Amino acid sequence: MPLIDKPLSELKKSRGINPRPANFDAYWRESLAELDVLDPHITLIPNRTIRPAHAECFDLWFTGVGGARIHAKYLRPKKDPADASHPQGYPAVLQFHGYSANSGDWSDKLGLVQEGFCVAALDCRGQGGQSEDVGGVKGNTLQGQIIRGLDDPDPKKLLFRSIFLDTALLARIVMSLPEVDANRVGATGGSQGGALTLACAALEPRIKRAASVFPFLCDYQRVWEMDLAKDAYHELRSYFRSFDPRHENEKAVFEKLGYIDCQHLAPRIKAEVLMITGLMDTICPPSTQFAAYNKIKSKKRMLVYPDFGHEGLPGSNDTIFEFLRGL
Repeated sequence: MPLIDKPLSELKKSRGINPRPANFDAYWRESLAELDVLDPHITLIPNRTIRPAHAECFDLWFTGVGGARIHAKYLRPKKDPADASHPQGYPAVLQFHGYSANSGDWSDKLGLVQEGFCVAALDCRGQGGQSEDVGGVKGNTLQGQIIRGLDDPDPKKLLFRSIFLDTALLARIVMSLPEVDANRVGATGGSQGGALTLACAALEPRIKRAASVFPFLCDYQRVWEMDLAKDAYHELRSYFRSFDPRHENEKAVFEKLGYIDCQHLAPRIKAEVLMITGLMDTICPPSTQFAAYNKIKSKKRMLVYPDFGHEGLPGSNDTIFEFLRGL
């Protein structure tokens, strides 16, 4: 089989190369403390775009760090007064979308609602959905959210820090809803959504199951050294070309990116994890994904598609569906 990365036997031992900042744990401890004192000003507004027989649909709005108003689609089963089958509340699934996209259509979430799940699908701030990006960083804001805030002296201005915290806050909000069983909440997504699934499970330890498909935002330095800073990672190359053309600050750049590297968050995960990857992935190289997977200490399983890249993986959606039904 042709290879674009390490052989599978080596991937299973890969530990990543992007540096981990010395104060990484303090950084995220202080970041989560911000959520503890934040008033999210939650609003649920009925949405009439679609009128399914068995579900209620809402635009969920809340205030995240920095004061940004964040949007998610929220669906819950339409309660039958005679149905007493969920006395402790419904299980819930959080959904996270790919880079630059949005929370998707209402209708693609109805299968889970039909099975008795509540579903919350986040719009990442500053991307293709309705969530607000309040900006406020020094330096480049022209291209790419990975490098947003990289030139700011304060590493807490990295935009993906805010997005990671949005996932944790969404989890807290959903878990607090009266119709939800807070002990049966899972998360899933692909690419950027796969990364946010890992980040959410790392920052909210009550997440029970996490299904992550070819996660993005892992081991940036490995991406660079493989000469794959293109496509979704192209902003790494454009950053160096514009702001550090001789790579005089390369070490510091990758160390700062280490704050938002999912491989360093992975050891915090308590959830049972299902990760799915294609060994021909040139968008999110397999070694970067395994760098995160190999650091997960909780119960986990990796499904490998040897001949597939960053694309639809046959049967993976069905596998994830069954995995989440086990909540």
